[in-house]
Amino acid sequence: MATILFYDVIVAVHVAAIVMAFGVTFAYPVFIPWVVRTHPESMAVIHGIQDRVGKFLITPAATIALLAGVYLASDRDYWKQPWVTVPLVILVVLLGMGGAFFSPRERKLAELAKRDGPNLSEEYYATARPVAIGGAIASFLVLVAIFMMIVKPFTA
Repeated sequence: MATILFYDVIVAVHVAAIVMAFGVTFAYPVFIPWVVRTHPESMAVIHGIQDRVGKFLITPAATIALLAGVYLASDRDYWKQPWVTVPLVILVVLLGMGGAFFSPRERKLAELAKRDGPNLSEEYYATARPVAIGGAIASFLVLVAIFMMIVKPFTA
């Protein structure tokens, strides 16, 4: 029978928290453009859902991932490893983007979509563009962090 180490449990918690925090965000570019085209009257609800997911899933799960990662890096003294420090910086940046960039813009998009109804305004689209670009950047950063954690390049 295999021995289950506390460290390994924390690795599982760390990975699960990352999946929970950021997995859903990879679906946004799949369904949001479709909803805009086919059900624009629903965009206020969609952006409200994004804001709620950010507050009650992404931020708490990313915070758990951060705390678990701090434990893991400290337990094995991995702090000088780029495959630890780069994803740590990425996670902090993503948490900052959530609160400072995505959340206020998603609330604004919900307000604009509610105001506009099925005829989304140029103001709506002008607000949505940077959110989509920020989402693409955030997704890229998540993938960079995953690559770093799995491949462990530049290991000292």
